Order: sequence, then structure tokens, then C-alpha cells
Amino acid sequence: MSNTARAARIHTYGPPEVLVFEEIEVPSPGPGQILIRNTVIGLNFVEVYYRRGTFPVPAFPAVLGNEAAGVVEAVGEGVTRVKVGDRVVYSDDVHGAYSTLCVYPADRVALVPAGISDRQAASSFLKGLTARYLLKETVTLKAGDTVLYHAAAGGVGKLFVQWASALGIRVIGTVSSEEKMAVALQAGCSHVINYRTENFAARVMEITAGVGVKAVFDSVGKDTFVDSLSVLQPRGTLVVFGKASGNPPLIDPFALAPRSLNLTWPVLPVYVATAQQLADAARDLFHAIETWVIDVEPSHVYPFEQLVDAHRDLEERHTTGSAILVV
Repeated sequence: MSNTARAARIHTYGPPEVLVFEEIEVPSPGPGQILIRNTVIGLNFVEVYYRRGTFPVPAFPAVLGNEAAGVVEAVGEGVTRVKVGDRVVYSDDVHGAYSTLCVYPADRVALVPAGISDRQAASSFLKGLTARYLLKETVTLKAGDTVLYHAAAGGVGKLFVQWASALGIRVIGTVSSEEKMAVALQAGCSHVINYRTENFAARVMEITAGVGVKAVFDSVGKDTFVDSLSVLQPRGTLVVFGKASGNPPLIDPFALAPRSLNLTWPVLPVYVATAQQLADAARDLFHAIETWVIDVEPSHVYPFEQLVDAHRDLEERHTTGSAILVV
């Protein structure tokens, strides 16, 4: 048995216009699976990578998207932790969210608490889990530490800054425009640097009186990598988790030695690899939302049919905070 869904697929890599809406057949859930009717789909820059071909898709045609909230419509054999009618959210790096229906492993979804809306859940799950592992698990940080966060007005950046500030961690942010400076300051950055008009490395060393920062969180890649290393204090850590500007340059590990620096490229799936790890991380995220430690209301809301426009805005850096598609 199958179910008809409306999905946005790509048949080749390319610009936003390669995303086309088509009717597809979605199978009924098998053992351990559930059928979800998506109500809100999260938008993330990683989907631009897949659309461009920076990251490969398993096969064409491909339904992109890996984050959505919705309602369980059917459950497969052996599923007990969720039931028909439950509100759930998911965000694993598994394609298929750009669709009205999706079959998903039951142990890879989180139940959405009553106090959190579908829009909040879909706008924050992937970004919130990412901000959480960056802040709480990649580097040991404590109140009073100073860190540098690139793209501080972005979806993950805003959540990271809010959460870090609530924990007493000082965040210096970089952004690409005056408008985004205001967003980053409002999120809680102690200082914000427009890296298009200022040398961010020089400003960071000025702000820290030559000491540098304990960690740099960098999803930009090529354009910021070398200078990010330069602003680390001894035994500091460069956390690279994206490459929006391209691949970082190759580095001789010996270059880290003079200040005993650490370099890591963590990925979310490793931090939520088990059902228990995912449940624990989701619980922490939802608590932060419900207690207003972080504000996850989406900044940009598009109808599902405007997906091409939404991708264009993402790619051209016209969005701040989180963006969602309403189905």
C-alpha cells in the first residue's frame, strides 16, 4: 500500500530552479517506521550544499530536506514509543522532508511537548541540536570564557549566542552586514564584527587585549580558517562545522604545535547516534525553549510552494535566524 504526497525533487544538481514539485508515492510504514504528515518543514543551508552537489545525494530524483515537524498518521509493526496522532519532529541527515508525507524510523523522532508549536519545533530542532552540541560537547566551556562565533546572526548562530550568554560565556560574533550586526547584538553578543569592513582577527585581539579566545566556531570555512586559528589562545580549539565559502586550506598538523592548539570538525549525527542520546539532547533543547533561554520563533516563513524563492534567499544570505516552510 502507498500514499500520494506532493514533494519537491531535484533531477540534477544546480541553482534553486532545479527544485520541482511532483506527485510521488510514499509507502506505508514498515517495521520500526512511522508515517508522518509534515506540517512545517525546516530550512537549512546544508540543503543548498546538496542541491548544488557540494554534497552528493544517494540517487536522482532526490527529495531533499532533513527537518520537519508533523503528525503521525500510521505506525509500523513493533512501534510502541509513538502512536497515531502524536506530534513529532525529526532532523537526521536523511533526505525526504520536502514532502507532505514522509516515512521515518520511529526511534529517530522526538515527541513535541504541548507547550511548543510545530513552527517552533521545525525551526529549531536541527539548529538547536547543533548549537547544543557545539556549546556543550565539543569544547569544555564555563562562565567567563570568551569565544568567537562566525555568522552569529544565522540560524544556529542566534541560538548558540543566546544559550551561551545564558551560561555566562562571552561571545564575540562576526557577521556580513550592518543589519546582521543588530541581530547578533540582540541575541547577546558582547561585540560584533562586520568581517566585510573590518579585519576580524585584529579586532578580536584588540577586544581580548591580546589574549585571544578559548574557542572559535566556524561554519564559513575557506575565508576564515587561517585567521580563526590566529586568534586562539594557547590550548584553544578551532571548531569547524561547515564550509559555506569553500574548503578550508590544507594544514600541516605541526602548525598547531607552538600554542598546542586543537582542531576538530564535529558532526551532529555522531552526537545523537543512539535513540537515548537523541532523546537526551531533545529534552535539553525543549527545556531551553520552554524556559525562554532561547527564542526559536522563525524569522522567515514561506509557503511550501515558495521553496525556490526560499532557497534563493538562503543562498544569497538574505535570511537571518531560522526559516521554515508551511505545508
